[in-house]
Amino acid sequence: MTSLDKPTEATDQTRPDDARAVTEAALFEAFGGVRGMVETVVPGLLFVAIFTVNKDLHISAIAALAVSLLLVVVRLAMKDTVKHAFSGVFGVAFGVVFAMFTGNAKDFYLPGMLYTLGLALAYIVTTLAGVPLIGLILGPVFKENLSWRTRNPGRKKAYAKASWAWGLILLAKCAILFPLYWWADTAQLGWVLIALKIPPFLLAVWLTWLFLGKAPAPIDVFAEMEAEEKAEEARKEALAAEGGEAQGGRHRRDA
Repeated sequence: MTSLDKPTEATDQTRPDDARAVTEAALFEAFGGVRGMVETVVPGLLFVAIFTVNKDLHISAIAALAVSLLLVVVRLAMKDTVKHAFSGVFGVAFGVVFAMFTGNAKDFYLPGMLYTLGLALAYIVTTLAGVPLIGLILGPVFKENLSWRTRNPGRKKAYAKASWAWGLILLAKCAILFPLYWWADTAQLGWVLIALKIPPFLLAVWLTWLFLGKAPAPIDVFAEMEAEEKAEEARKEALAAEGGEAQGGRHRRDA
């Protein structure tokens, strides 16, 4: 069995508290932390607040899009990662375009609702296929890539549990929102959607942290590759040194 077929000793000796700390940091990095949550809520909150007051689709949509762009500018000015802010801009832009095209203010929320439904199905389908989506998301963050699929069965099981949690929580959210899309007015749908923005997300993140905190530690495949490269370089240097010594011995015998 090679080093690529089994976990390293450092992995086996990782303490549970360390594993939970690493998991918490990885989740914050992958999902944007508190700031990322705020950036996903503020545009929609501004849209529904303005629309509740003046019922003007255009003003509400422009304000939501403007604050999304402002969040990106702030990120750029602070030289911070912009992936979460950019995803918010795209989401708001799709909502604005859709609502403007149909003339129905409720359609501002429809692209995001469809995305949530698609994401819920993606979590469930990938888990059933043996490649849990949460593992694909967090694998690179943990520097384990896809090693958990074949080399770390306990971790794969934890990823499967977490993906089921994400899928079912998002499906439950959709089960509330889609009926409201047909029955409620724009303001009612908007406020319910805002209310359901963070709590389900926090529940899913907490369950993910719980499952992964009890799972085996990730296998750092990058560290393994670096170690193998160093070992190969050392082997080549040793062979070169042996070759040099042998050639020196022949020269002395010839002399």
